[in-house]
Amino acid sequence: MVILQQGDYVWLDLKTGREFDVPVGAVVKLCDSRQIQVLDDEGKEHWISPQNTNIKPMHPTSVHGVEDMIRLGDLNEAGILRNLLIRYNERVIYTYTGSILVAVNPYQLLPIYTPDQIRLYTNRKIGELPPHIFAIADNCYFNMQRNNKDQCCIISGESGAGKTESTKLILQFLAAISGQHSWIEQQVLEATPILEAFGNAKTIRNDNSSRFGKYIDIHFNKRGAIEGAKIEQYLLEKSRVCRQAPDERNYHVFYCILKGMAPEMKVKLGLGLASDYSYLTMGKCTACDGRDDLRDYSSILSAMKVLMFTETENWEISKLLAAILHMGNLRYEGGPEGCDGVSDHQDSDHTRGKCRYAAQRGAGPGRQGRLRQGSFY
Repeated sequence: MVILQQGDYVWLDLKTGREFDVPVGAVVKLCDSRQIQVLDDEGKEHWISPQNTNIKPMHPTSVHGVEDMIRLGDLNEAGILRNLLIRYNERVIYTYTGSILVAVNPYQLLPIYTPDQIRLYTNRKIGELPPHIFAIADNCYFNMQRNNKDQCCIISGESGAGKTESTKLILQFLAAISGQHSWIEQQVLEATPILEAFGNAKTIRNDNSSRFGKYIDIHFNKRGAIEGAKIEQYLLEKSRVCRQAPDERNYHVFYCILKGMAPEMKVKLGLGLASDYSYLTMGKCTACDGRDDLRDYSSILSAMKVLMFTETENWEISKLLAAILHMGNLRYEGGPEGCDGVSDHQDSDHTRGKCRYAAQRGAGPGRQGRLRQGSFY
């Protein structure tokens, strides 16, 4: 039997069968010998018998939350989740677990990444200030300079957890404190819009979901200034180019070129609206409320200038993207001598010419794909 008083905090195991079926926090509102009234963290009232084994006292460290979860007396799944919830409700998204930083994605812009914040967290030990991603970045930078050894930050989490944004914030901090603000630092930062355009897409859980992994290797000189960088990508979700789940989109770049490309360039490439292309409509979602494809296209072009893409290279990339969209409106059928390509639904000489070229290239050595009009899917 648990002896409780009004105002005590307890763990209440409701056995709800939910995804995170763990005890929830509750405060005792009324207590007598027969029943206990508690109000849980979700604002729901419960009447429980004192003999109920589903109620247990809460450790004092779990009542109001802690900055470092190593200090939790209830160091279990319920204690960790409640601690993160308490801090999130107070608009605090960062929490330490020793030297590990746990971040809860707020899905909104917070005023905690300003130049003043960068200066505040520079040359500070972890734990000296409230938890922040800048503290992790500064700790790596400091250890690199002090020990003259490579450092590594691993950013992991489920889809929508904020991995992409966390990566950008670390790069922002390192570029700011490295000292010289050179063209190389600007190039490192401007690589992000291009990577996101070609490797990120809208999913049902995240409007800007990275569909690939990346390893960013930043090189510093002896003075601590950035002198180069290398970015490697792996596990790109190639299948998304030709098929998307319901309420999901293809990669951002396709929608960006259709929204932002100059009309005369679109005419040359035979491009129209996103709704015209099979590869962009399988998810029944061509627009994304959380993104501005026109603005993003301008950001892509600006980033390409910083990274010194030539106009010829930009045009060749646009041609390749257009070819992929036109190819998506073809269906291939097997035949005794090769494959027959079925043309797209747009009855125009220009589009049929592009599809015919694509079909011939796809027919394989020694075989010519035969193009004929028909249905499209």
